[in-house]
Amino acid sequence: MAKGNISVDSENLFPIIKKWLYSDKDIFLRELVSNGCDAVTKLKKLASIGEAQIDESEKFKVTVSIFKDAKKLVISDNGIGMTAEEIDKYINQIAFSGASDFLSKYKEEDDKGSQIIGHFGLGFYSAFMVAYSVEIDSLSYQDGAKAAKWTCDGSMEFDLTDGDRTERGTTITLNIAEDSEEFLEESTIRQILHKYCAFLPIEIYVEVPEDKHEDHCDCGHDHEHEHEHEDDTPSEPKPINNTTPLWMKKPSECTDEEYKEFYRNVFMDFNEPLFWIHLNVDYPFNLKGILYFPKINHEFAGQEGQIKLYNNQVFVADNVKEVIPEFLMLLKGVIDCPDLPLNVSRSFLQNDGYVKKISSHITKKVADKLASIYNNERENYEKYWDYINIFIKYGCLRDEKFYEKVKDVIIYKDIDGKYLTLDEYLDGKEEKDVYYVSDPQTQSQYINMFKNQGLNAVVLPSMMDTHFISLVEMKQTGVKFKRIDSAINDISDNTEKDDSTKEQEEKLIEKFKNEIKDDTLKIEVQSLKDDSIPAVILLGEQSRRMQEMYKAYGQQMAGMADMFHDEFTLVLNSNNSLIKKIDTLNDEDANLVIEHVYDLAKISHSPLPAEQMTKFIERSNKLLEKLF
Repeated sequence: MAKGNISVDSENLFPIIKKWLYSDKDIFLRELVSNGCDAVTKLKKLASIGEAQIDESEKFKVTVSIFKDAKKLVISDNGIGMTAEEIDKYINQIAFSGASDFLSKYKEEDDKGSQIIGHFGLGFYSAFMVAYSVEIDSLSYQDGAKAAKWTCDGSMEFDLTDGDRTERGTTITLNIAEDSEEFLEESTIRQILHKYCAFLPIEIYVEVPEDKHEDHCDCGHDHEHEHEHEDDTPSEPKPINNTTPLWMKKPSECTDEEYKEFYRNVFMDFNEPLFWIHLNVDYPFNLKGILYFPKINHEFAGQEGQIKLYNNQVFVADNVKEVIPEFLMLLKGVIDCPDLPLNVSRSFLQNDGYVKKISSHITKKVADKLASIYNNERENYEKYWDYINIFIKYGCLRDEKFYEKVKDVIIYKDIDGKYLTLDEYLDGKEEKDVYYVSDPQTQSQYINMFKNQGLNAVVLPSMMDTHFISLVEMKQTGVKFKRIDSAINDISDNTEKDDSTKEQEEKLIEKFKNEIKDDTLKIEVQSLKDDSIPAVILLGEQSRRMQEMYKAYGQQMAGMADMFHDEFTLVLNSNNSLIKKIDTLNDEDANLVIEHVYDLAKISHSPLPAEQMTKFIERSNKLLEKLF
């Protein structure tokens, strides 16, 4: 029997572990089960190189046993095992990690994210987050090895004695503390294992030995012999995990149905994904995973994204921003990278150039997949576009390298419902003006004017598009996006006007100004190619963009928006018969028509406020009366 003190220059290791080591208590089970799986993996490795003998028919596993009445949780494996010397080396000395360094560096540290796993072998000690004492009983694979038992009550003292274990492997017994008795509930244990260990490479079983021969319920009835007439053969227990998750297979070995089933099971999303990317990289780093593109059909759907990060098939965390670029958080998927430099809790990453390389590689693979679909399945790509364009545009705004990789596969839906690239829309034109529609319903008159003149525009209806087109303008020399209601150069007749025409137009403008009485409104006369329209409202592109941008930032910037007044211009169509007749009308009728033309132009641009709509209806009735 040996007694001793754990090799650490402090008396308060365990309080620090409880406070700083992990953000969630349930992680203790992940650590202990993972250690059990590691022990089996090490044994298999030794056997493969002839340094250990194992029975080929042996079933390797990790078992979690719950003894609720005794308030014990037991984790056992049939892996490599440990000798007394190894327990002293790997448990007492905290894996040569220099725990005193850990204490000196992190005792006063408030940032949990800066702790480093791999430098400190503290995973086992997470057991003391939920247990008031812990026992290890282990028998090494080595010939002639003796079982060894380690016991510690959470102080700095331990006992190391001969053990009771007769079969190779390790048993860890946790005597659960009063404040952690929820971890004696089978449902809780299964939930934790499902969260963290659903894809570990060694089978994991849950047992409740106390419940094996009788069912417990509140009715007071003994169910022990209730099913004697049934087949007494006990059902084969099933592992709680899938030891060969889909991402560990080669893409060529996976079917579409398997990808879809995996998506449903992992993300509980019964809407089929659009498509997916299977990552399978061995060099320059080890990276595997599957990224799914869900249907993102509105701007806030990104909140529903979820990318699960694994380390050697052990779940680490969701949406780890250091590994997964922010814009990819709109996707759903799994990433497994065994070489990630994790911290003690396996939940946060160090600032590491290696991590940035992984992140860049994932971005590149996503861009490559999009380009591949565009080039090889253009029809499908166009079907996907309404769902993925928000993701792609957001990615371009957040990551310049991503933009450079996908800029040639960005497409735009036009007013006829066709999909075009920017080059296809411009079609070699010297003028690189790109007209767009932000609201097809309220801008329908402008759309009809464009269609009647054989002109085209693209539909950009989301708030993100405002930022996106600014990016494209910055990146693509000469390209200017203009909302369809901001200019009429392409739908008007720009022939030179003689002096007489100019004089008539000035008189017409003066009549409109006198009646409308709005000093901020610009009025001009153009000869629109469509003579059915009396007038249209134009709104300056740049001032409108600035105003929308400041409003989007909320109340803090709302005051700035007032600096950019709406630059409305009323364009009177000199080709329209009604505009031509205004000069022939008496003052009363002319004023009615002027107000009505103005309101019609405004209605075609945006809905009228309630008071103005009331006046519009009253005026409409007056005009109808004058006809009869």
